[in-house]
Amino acid sequence: MFEAVDGMRAEHAALEAQLADPATHADQRLAKRLNQRYAELSAVVSTWEELQQLGDDVEAARQLAAEDPAFADEAAELAVRREQSEERLRRLLVPRDPADAKDALLEIKSGEGGEESALFAGDLLRMYTRYAEGRGWSVEMLDATESDLGGYKSVTVAVKAKGTPAPGEAPYGMLRFEAGVHRVQRVPVTESQGRVHTSAAGVLVMPEAEPVDVTVDDNDLRIDVFRSSGPGGQSVNTTDSAVRITHVPTGIVVSCQNEKSQLQNKEQALRILRSRLLRAAQDAADAEASEARRSQVRTVDRSERIRTYNYPENRISDHRTGYKSHNLDQVLDGDIGPVLESCIDADTAARLEALER
Repeated sequence: MFEAVDGMRAEHAALEAQLADPATHADQRLAKRLNQRYAELSAVVSTWEELQQLGDDVEAARQLAAEDPAFADEAAELAVRREQSEERLRRLLVPRDPADAKDALLEIKSGEGGEESALFAGDLLRMYTRYAEGRGWSVEMLDATESDLGGYKSVTVAVKAKGTPAPGEAPYGMLRFEAGVHRVQRVPVTESQGRVHTSAAGVLVMPEAEPVDVTVDDNDLRIDVFRSSGPGGQSVNTTDSAVRITHVPTGIVVSCQNEKSQLQNKEQALRILRSRLLRAAQDAADAEASEARRSQVRTVDRSERIRTYNYPENRISDHRTGYKSHNLDQVLDGDIGPVLESCIDADTAARLEALER
């Protein structure tokens, strides 16, 4: 597995020279892509160098321990650090989805449960927003349809990192396993007898597509305009500023009505459309993968009901990884790092197992 490191070190040196050339930065998209790859390779190269140094240190400490037993404990400690460094390198060498380095678009939709589901969709949005803010990311609302009680029938936001995130630390790479059906068990605000109800909301996570990632032919689009509406269906605008775009070849439909300008709504809708098309292309590629590969990642299948939020027990349970904790209040306040890590670790372990077969 470590045979690939030599090629990566060479690529790292070549990228370093290319990024030092001012001409590279004339193309911002190219510079961003190269910086992302350079960051990935830097993590591999630095860990490889650390592993080599630790190997030399362990050997030296063992030789000294043969003459002076006082060095035996140091040799053992260095050996443990070398094993940890080797495991870290193995994980860094696991092939990543290229989209993991992208920003993310999140769509949250209410499902079964009516108004209670819409309120839960709002709770999920708050959870992701708090988590993003804690990581220094920005959250931009692209479109939203509110419910009568203040929740969301549907809401779409863009989650964007600042600068070039470290490998595996970009919004899409961290949030992609949130896609699926989220179930909540609690007493709804509309329940007068205190009974616990179960409702659900769906989350779709897409990598935000750059215009260069997906080419959209204007001839493939049908664009309709209409008046935006708020809770209960009342009109909130007297002009036809809301935009609905249909991508005729795929049948994908996107609508945006948040902005007052028809042009702004069209641009937001196109952002969402590009990301949906990129997601559809990735899903098609995944469908062509072997059954063995699909079975390796079944624990993070987006189509499954992925998680339950149980208010009476203050419990959160992830049904794919078996993760469970009784700090639901903290999780809903944005502390979802351990839950996400359980999914990422499960996926990484499955990929490592597939590589080593």
